[in-house]
Amino acid sequence: MNVSEAIRNRKSVRKFLKREVDTEIINAILDTARWAASGSNTQPWKVVVLRGESKRALSKKIESAFWDGMRSKMDYQYYPVDWKDPYKRRRIECGKALYKALTIKREDIEKRKSQWAANYRSFDAPVMMLFFMDRIMETGSYLDYGIFLQSIMLSAMDHGLATCPQASLGEYPDLVRKHVGFRDDHVVVCGLAIGYEDNSDTVNHYRTVREEVLDFTQYME
Repeated sequence: MNVSEAIRNRKSVRKFLKREVDTEIINAILDTARWAASGSNTQPWKVVVLRGESKRALSKKIESAFWDGMRSKMDYQYYPVDWKDPYKRRRIECGKALYKALTIKREDIEKRKSQWAANYRSFDAPVMMLFFMDRIMETGSYLDYGIFLQSIMLSAMDHGLATCPQASLGEYPDLVRKHVGFRDDHVVVCGLAIGYEDNSDTVNHYRTVREEVLDFTQYME
């Protein structure tokens, strides 16, 4: 698979096989991703890899907070406060496609909440990656982080693994920091589910629609 094929075939996977991922493979993925570009070579990323009991314990803490009605608040504003089209429309279409693949009806609130809670378990993937950044870093470092995350996801494909980037794992940042032993001077950027895809599950078969190149590109001579 070449780079173009990998970019086109990458997708967010929400059902994984109960198969562990070797530490050597995780290290190889991160060893590739560390060459991602960053402004002035600042390399703002700090990664924590959770598996086994550590992953289960954090997932339980976050899920409990969610079901208890604790208000979530990320360390930064991920989405716009006031939505407008075309972003609002794309977001709605994405949600509809996902819940259709899951055969969850709009009015089934409990099933929708249960599906959202699965985010906090990284969809039961064997590996949860958490990403942190020193709070002194500014907007440019978030751009750098996007490049780093894409590098991880493409490198994972090279090892036969699937991923799902998860902003949801940053919704309860104080719980996350306390669990991994980080102080408040580090922002929780996001998380990532990683493991072997369960190809038999229909949730992994749906794909989001992308805009055509000429819809978002302008050429000037």
